[in-house]
Amino acid sequence: MFRVRPLPAEATASYAQRLADVYQLTLPQLLDGAGITLHGHGTPPSAELHLNHNACRHLAALARIPLPHLTRALPRLAHSDDAHNTEAAGRWKQLEAEQPVLACTLCTLHHSHGTTDTAWVHPPPYRMVCPRHQQAAPDPRLTSTVHTWATPELVAAHHAHQRLLRNPRAATAWTTARAITTRWYDHQQHLTHRWHTRLNQLYKSNPHLATTGSASPALLTRDLVTYPETITLARTLTTLPNRPHRTDDTLTLIACQLGLTRLTPNGHDPLRVFLTHTRH
Repeated sequence: MFRVRPLPAEATASYAQRLADVYQLTLPQLLDGAGITLHGHGTPPSAELHLNHNACRHLAALARIPLPHLTRALPRLAHSDDAHNTEAAGRWKQLEAEQPVLACTLCTLHHSHGTTDTAWVHPPPYRMVCPRHQQAAPDPRLTSTVHTWATPELVAAHHAHQRLLRNPRAATAWTTARAITTRWYDHQQHLTHRWHTRLNQLYKSNPHLATTGSASPALLTRDLVTYPETITLARTLTTLPNRPHRTDDTLTLIACQLGLTRLTPNGHDPLRVFLTHTRH
């Protein structure tokens, strides 16, 4: 018997596949041996494995992990439907949105007894980068992780994000900041030169970005390229007073935090719209 620990926020199908790899079985063979009837066909990351309540119990028993613990580790482990059905069954469901991304290959190897380096996870934003192994996969279309050793500011941003989480306004500030920097990136505003430089550094150390035909490297790495400035902006937004304030003074503060000489967004810029129409 092997004990295979789930990765944080791992997809159910990914964990079941890694468990099968350790036993040198296919996924259908593993489920059949666990007494789970599998319906349909699919593979991660484009499809997820949905298990009913009894199937979840069987998987937890095979994994030797208490079901409540396994449920916390696998956020997509669906077991609320058909709880009274005595058959342990699973089915594949195609994912149109919210597809998982690749996990850090070295973390996966460590959690898989060296049998595989491939796993798929649904990481929260504060786990975008693996600081220990300097890998990231910001887009589900990536078929290999992105090595970030050439851009150490990404690991620094990861640590800053952990500190940001202590602030009760962190979630709202992150969502707002990400929307703003994404707009700036797409419209090539304010930080274009810095982001272009960072994109080139990532591209040089990750030539496989050019072979992912479904999207350009600029789009595949957008969240990664903008990450340090998104965190800086989010952290600054959490410091704004809970009262109306002068927009020009706030823009001066934000420009300073972002390392810009000045910041003069037009009337339609999402940052100016946010500062003008939002009371913090």
